[in-house]
This record gives sequence, structure tokens and C-alpha cells, in this order.
Amino acid sequence: MIIKFLMMACCHKLYEGWVVFLIFLCTAKAIPSTDQVITIGASLSSDRMEQEFRNHVSWLNQKYKGSHIHFNSTSILMDGNPIRSALDICDKLLSQHVYTVVASHPNGTDRSPISVSYTCGYYNIPVLGISARDSAFSDVSLHKMFLRTVPPYSRQADVWADLLERLQFRKVIFIYSADEEGRTILSRFQTLAEERDIKFDSLVRYPPGEKNYSAILQPILKSTSRVILLAAATEDAEVIYRDAESLGMISQDWAWVVSEQALAASNTPIGVLGVVLVDGNNEARHIKDAVDVIGETFIQMLSKDKISNPPLECKDTQTWSDGLEVYKNLINVRVKGETGIVKFSPDGDRLNALYDIKNIDSRRFPSAVGRYGSMHQEGGGLTLTTDDLIWPGNTPIKPKGEKVSRNLTVVTLAEIPFVEVLPMPKDGVCRPVGSAEYVFPCRNHSKVLCCMGYCMDMLANIAQKVGFNFTVHLSKDRLYGSFEKLPDDKIHNGSKRNYWNGMMGELMRGEADLIVAPLTINPERANDIDFTKPFKYQGLNILVKKNEKDSSLASFLQPFEDTLWILVGLSVHVVALVLYLLDRFSPFGRFKLAKSDDTEEDALNLSSAMWFSWGVLLNSGIGEGTPRSFSARVLGMVWAGFAMIIVASYTANLAAFLVLDRPEALISGIDDPRLRNPNDKFKYATVKGSAVEMYFKRQVELSTMYRNMDKRKAYHTAEEAIADIQSGDLQAFIWDSPRLEYEAARFCDLTTAGDLFGRSGLGIGLQKNSPWTHDISMAVLSMHESGFMEQLDNNFILVNSESSCTESNSAPATLGLTNMAGVFMMVAGGIVAGVLLIFIEITYKRHRGLKEKELELARNAADRWRGNIEKRRTLRQTLQKQREEFGQRANSICKQPGSVSLPPSSSLNTMPYPQTSNTVTNNTNGNRNHSASNNTEWAEHMGSSPKITPSYRRLSLLEATSNSDCLPPPPPSDYRQPGYVPARSGRTVTWHNPSHTRSHSPDNLV
Repeated sequence: MIIKFLMMACCHKLYEGWVVFLIFLCTAKAIPSTDQVITIGASLSSDRMEQEFRNHVSWLNQKYKGSHIHFNSTSILMDGNPIRSALDICDKLLSQHVYTVVASHPNGTDRSPISVSYTCGYYNIPVLGISARDSAFSDVSLHKMFLRTVPPYSRQADVWADLLERLQFRKVIFIYSADEEGRTILSRFQTLAEERDIKFDSLVRYPPGEKNYSAILQPILKSTSRVILLAAATEDAEVIYRDAESLGMISQDWAWVVSEQALAASNTPIGVLGVVLVDGNNEARHIKDAVDVIGETFIQMLSKDKISNPPLECKDTQTWSDGLEVYKNLINVRVKGETGIVKFSPDGDRLNALYDIKNIDSRRFPSAVGRYGSMHQEGGGLTLTTDDLIWPGNTPIKPKGEKVSRNLTVVTLAEIPFVEVLPMPKDGVCRPVGSAEYVFPCRNHSKVLCCMGYCMDMLANIAQKVGFNFTVHLSKDRLYGSFEKLPDDKIHNGSKRNYWNGMMGELMRGEADLIVAPLTINPERANDIDFTKPFKYQGLNILVKKNEKDSSLASFLQPFEDTLWILVGLSVHVVALVLYLLDRFSPFGRFKLAKSDDTEEDALNLSSAMWFSWGVLLNSGIGEGTPRSFSARVLGMVWAGFAMIIVASYTANLAAFLVLDRPEALISGIDDPRLRNPNDKFKYATVKGSAVEMYFKRQVELSTMYRNMDKRKAYHTAEEAIADIQSGDLQAFIWDSPRLEYEAARFCDLTTAGDLFGRSGLGIGLQKNSPWTHDISMAVLSMHESGFMEQLDNNFILVNSESSCTESNSAPATLGLTNMAGVFMMVAGGIVAGVLLIFIEITYKRHRGLKEKELELARNAADRWRGNIEKRRTLRQTLQKQREEFGQRANSICKQPGSVSLPPSSSLNTMPYPQTSNTVTNNTNGNRNHSASNNTEWAEHMGSSPKITPSYRRLSLLEATSNSDCLPPPPPSDYRQPGYVPARSGRTVTWHNPSHTRSHSPDNLV
């Protein structure tokens, strides 16, 4: 039997060996020799977690099947002893060539994997924690290779800040433990609270592990805040809850917001709010997210380059060269995992973690009432169901969060139009006057007055929105508030210190709860009191008396200086003269116009040149008399460009001088030399102890102005300075722009000078850390959004903007008769000059017309005489020629055989001349043909006569001209009487007929 048993055992061992061998072969076959093998190590809390780890690594290989990268897994159970845990890392993990290590916590404890972080960090092997939430791991100087998928406890401060802002708690009491965890969460919350304007009423630090904290909690009862933030371990939280309940701090009107550890206490009171990390204790989900982060990191890295092998054992003295590069890539990776979007900060802390907002209900069960963060996107905000909240005292009514009194004391001072103080009527009832809607009794020492105005209407509206009652009194010293030194008799122990006077002093001494006045927000005041959001934005301006400017008749000549006007007028005449000379002497100055009578136009004369020059300058249009030569036209184009520039410049400057003309201020603004370099003739001031004075005192470049104002007359109210401005005792008053604009609208002889400077806001002042600051600020913002503040501006500040003043300081002046009277006078002068010139022209024309008429008569007589002489000369020449021809023909007839008797002398004298043809031509050939036809007819006539007498009597000129037979035939039907046109040639006048040729024939005589 024993032999059989041994044989069976041997067979069993042999079988196991074959199985191991086959597994090795399958593994070797599944992993090609070219694949990169990445081994992931893990130190986990239990065997079940080890199995989860191996399963996730196998799934990772399936996910990246075709990437030539294979992931191996190796894991150990974390030992509760840090030394043994470190040895296990060296012996069991590093020997497997692990590239990263996933670290959890020992089983049954919440100890951190600090030994794993130190050991792996020494060799530059990254460690990915899945449960460690201690803030110490955020210190990269100690844990340089550590990152985690869970956020540190200090990250709860992010949720607290958003939760307090959502619940509108602005002042808190912070209770924290005097250890590193407590200091870390306090430091982070302080940074977030400053960004969200959350104030600390008190900071309470307690030593952890104590059995009683009543003495530490007792001073909290004196604080005004009723909101407590608790950052404590579970054991300490149980003691704090017990002692706070005994002091009455867990009752109605209190609010508690606690950390995740404090929420886990067994005696957590009803109504406590806390935060809990979603899946913070789900180790399996965090293992999967860690494996996904590692796989994504190595896939990205090996796609670019190879990675060297990590160290094999702890005996190696060299660190892993690529370890830091792997750590950087792990931090930069982003994975959408089981616990949300996994992303890391530069310190290796988890970002975008999910938190549940828990509320301890009436059953003392933590119920979820909200969530912080989102599973699917980064930066998911806070969602909270406030209607289902239960507060301490088991009440659904949200506490105020502060211990406050609803009867407030308001201090103000007279400052029109913000606060106007009127005497109390005899019946003892204050009534609003003018635009005021509300009026309140206000006490000035022992005297009761009536206060109304911009600030009083605003105060009434704020009181209704926030819900408080108030009484009003005036400032005792009528000052806004500034630093003053204590008198020598009040200095104790040789120490000198400043104190606030005016309304600021009353507020800081507790004599008032609110300052409702045009109080400027500045750094000095903001250090000692709280301000609401500004109810009005304003700046500083300068009020001066107007320097009225009279408009003269020559206002339209202001755009140009006298010298320029003279040069323009001279240029017009010079250009006209040059145009005339160029066109006169240019060979192309005379040209032919296409007219029916072919008349010739003369060159440009001086009068036309003058008209052209003025017409171009005044843009009046030129219809005639333009230059004709190219040289003159070039000058004309240049003159047109000059005229365009001059006219455009004149128009622009005329707008500046007339349209924008308004009464000049004595100074140009804050940079005026008379302000920067003060003198005794020019005095300026501001109100003593005001924010304006502090502004000049604070600004180094304005220190000279401050010293000059400080040594002159002190004005305690704006009314005193404005009265001196009107009387001329003060030349400039520097104050808030709303008041100065109001005064400039009321009094037409006042105006503001220059632009605004020293811009700031007007706010309501409250005591430091006042519980009313936030609510009143929200009320002010609400009134801005609703338009109520704009309505107050219209009712009080801008009410007198439409005054009886002729023109507004902020609007351009309208052109009037005083501005343009010179233009109308110029037109009237032109009319008078035209009438005078027309009489001169008429007189001159009459005188010249008589001479021209005499000259015309003489010319006509001379023309008729010349015409008659010409006609007679032409007729004698024609008769002489005809006689010669007749004699030649008669001689030729006598020489022929046979006798031919000439007609008697009488019949020769009565013999008619041959008739000319009906068509009269003007050319030489036509005359020649006409003479030949006459000769033919004469021969025929002579042939018919029986006898030619050889001797005849010569006719006298009188007989020839009186005898109709001697005259030429009548002109044809289309004959046109020629016109005689005079042609000027120097000083000689000649007449010629352009329709006649140069040769004169008898046929053309008239």
C-alpha cells in the first residue's frame, strides 16, 4: 500500500509538473519575443483584492491586445508592520521587475502605505495609492513618486466653500485640530474663503485626544457668528459634540458643517451637514481605476520610445533612470473610470472627486441632500436641495447664521442732494418735500430735525428688503472721518497714535451701526470698517465760476488768424493775374468755337480771370471765362486743390469755434499749471477731513496741492466753499462729481472744469465683520438691477439739469445771431455794394455810349463813302474795258472784205448790253465764261447791223450811271446781301466782306 501511495504521489507530482510546463509553453506562445512586458506590482489589503487586481490586469491585456505590449501582475498582502512591509516590497515585488506599484492599506486598519512610498520612491518607482487620504502624501519633497486616486482630506475645504456660498453664510467659526491635518485643511479653506468673501469670526484650535473641550468652546458664545466648521477626527468629534450640546450650541439659530471623519461620530447631532467621498472605501473600484491609469500611461509612452528596466532588488544603489518620466506621464494622464474622471494635480492628488452632501435627519441617519462634482465632466459644481434640509434643533427653518440686533443706529450728515436737513415743523411731523419719497426724524445733539434726500430714500428701501429698524442722527462734528493725532494732554506713556474723527469715529466706537451718506470708499477707511457694494460710482471734479465769452461780429473769422486771411485774399488776386498773363501770351490761348458764324473768341481777360479765381475759392460754379491754355489750366487745377484744403480747414475750425463754443473755465483740469504751481492770486480748496483731502494726501504727485490747501482757509462743509466760489473769494473747489454737477445745474454762473479724476465709489459703511454687510450689499445690487438707483439719480441729482441756463456745460453751444451776425452783416454789405456799383455802371455806360454812338456814325459815313468810291471805280474800269473790246471788234470788222456800216452814234449809245446768265458765280472761271458769252452776243448784234460808224462819242460817267442800259443785270433770286464785318488789326480798322472773293467783277457790283 505504501508503495502504491508513493507511486500515486509521484504520478501526481509528475502531472503537476507537466501542467506547469504546458502553462509555461502557452504563456511563452502568447507573448511574442518582440512584445514589451510591463509588470505591475500591488500591495493590497486582502486576497479578494489581489484577485480583483489580477482580473483587471488581464482585462487590460484584452483592451490593448494589438499593441505589442503585455502587462503582468504581481501582488502581496500589505503587512501592518511598516518594516516588514518594506522588506516584502524589496523581496517580492522589486525582484519581479515592477514598473509601478498599487498600494492600499493593511487589512483591518486604516494605516497609510508610508513604507511603500518611501521604499519605491528611493528607487524612483511610482506608487499609486488607492486609499491613503492623509495630507502628508501631498508633500512632494517626502513622497516624490506618490500619487493617488483618492483626494486628501484637505480637499473637503473646496466643498465647504461652495456649500457656505450656496447657503449664504458669510461669517464662520472654524474649529480644527492642532495637528498637520487640521492646519492643512485650515490653510486651504482660508485661501478659498478670501476668494468668496467669507469672513472668520474666530479660529478655535484644540489639542487632539482630550476628554473635555468645554473651556475651548465657551468663548464661541460671545461671537456674533453662528456657523461652525468642524475639522476633527471621529474620536475628537464625539467629545466636541457632547460639550457643545451642554453649552447650548447645538440648538436653533446654529449651523454645523463638519468633515467626513467628524460626520462618522456616533453622537452626531440632528441637523449637522457633512461631506462624504463617493466610493471612498470601495477598494475594488479604485484598483480598476489605478490599473487603467497605468495601462494608458505605458501605452502612450511606448508608442513614442522604449523604457529601460527598473531595478531588481533593494541592494542596487542606482535608481531607475526612467522612473521620473513615468511618474510625470502618470500625472498628466486623464481616464474616465469607475469613480469618475480620474485626473491628478501636480502634487499627485486626485482631482474631480465626487462628494455626497449628507444631512443628519430626525432619525439621526445621514441622508444625501446634494452632490459635489460630476461623473461625466470636469468641474461639476454643487447641487443641493435646500427644501429638505433639517437644521439643529430639528427645524426646517434655515438659521440666520449670526447673532444680530434688528434695531440699528444710522449716522449721516447734511450733503445736498444726498441728505437734506430741514427744521422740524411745529406739529412735530416730518413731511417729504420735492422729489423725496421718505423723510425721517434725525437728532442733532438735543435738537430733532427732518432728514430726507437720496440716501434716506435708499435707506428706507434697504430696510424693507433686509428687514431691520433704524434711528438716524447727524454727525457730531459734521465730518466724514479722517485720521487725527491725539492732543498732547491725552497722550499716555509717551505713545502717539491716530484716531478717526467724524462719522468714521462714531462707527468704530460703536455709537452707530451704519453710515448712510455719500461716503467715499478708499483704502484707509476699508482697513477699519466694512463697505457695501458701491451704490454710486463717481469721481472728483473741480467747480469754478464761468468765464463768459462774448461773441463779436467777426466770430466767423475766428477759424483763421488775420495773417492767414490776408494771405488768402492776396493769393486770390495773384493767381487771377497769373492766369490772365498765361492765357494772354500762350499761343493756345485763342481758339475757335464751333459757331454758325465762325466767329473767333478772345483770350481770357483780367476780369474773367478774377471771377474764375474767386469762383473756385468760394465753390460758386464757373460757367464761362475759364482759362483755355494748358499752362493756365494747370495753375487752375492747383488753385482748385488749394481752395479745397482752405475751405475744408475753415469748415472744421468753424465748427470748433462756434458749434463747440461754450463759456471757458478758468482752468483746464487737475493738470492745470495754476493748480500744480500754486500762487496767492489763485486759491483752491476742498472739505477738511474728507476723502478728497485723504486722496491728495495719499498721492505723491499731488502733495504740493495738498500742502497748499492745508495752509489756507479750512472749509468744513461743501456749502461754505460753494458760497465762496460764487462770491469770488475762492477760485476752485475740488469735490465729488455728483454734488458739483448738481450745483452747476442749479447755478448758471458755475461750471465744472476738466475730466473726472480719482474715480471711486460711494458706499454704506458698517462695523468690521458686521453681520449686515452681505445682506445690505445684496440689497444695493438688487436696487441697481431693478433700476431703483437710476430713478434716485433722476429724482435728486439730475432733477435740475434742465435749468434756465442758456447752455449746458456738458453740451455744445447752439449757434445764435450773436455768433453769425458778422455773416449777415457781410451779406448786407454785399447788397449795398452791388446797388452802388450798378449806379456807377449805368453812369459809366451812358457816358461811354455817347462816344460809341458818335464813333459809330462816323464809321458808317466813312463806310458809305468808301463803298460809293469803290463802286464808281469798278464801274469806270468795266466801261473802259467794254469800250476797248468794242473798238477792237469794230476795227476787225472794218478790215473784212465788204463794207460794213457802223450804227450811228445815237444807236450805239442806245444799244443795250448783252444779258448775263441767270447764274452768278464767284470764281474766276465763271467770270471768264460770262465774258465770252457777252462777246458772242455782241458780235451777233453787230452782224445784224447794216453799217458801223467808225467814230462815236464817249459817254460821260453821269450818262453811263444814269442810263439803265449801262447797269448790270439784276441779281439772281438766291442772292444774299453781304455783311461787312470789321476786322481789328492793331489800331487800324478795315472792312471786308467774307462772302466775296478778292477779285471784283462788274457782275457783282451793287
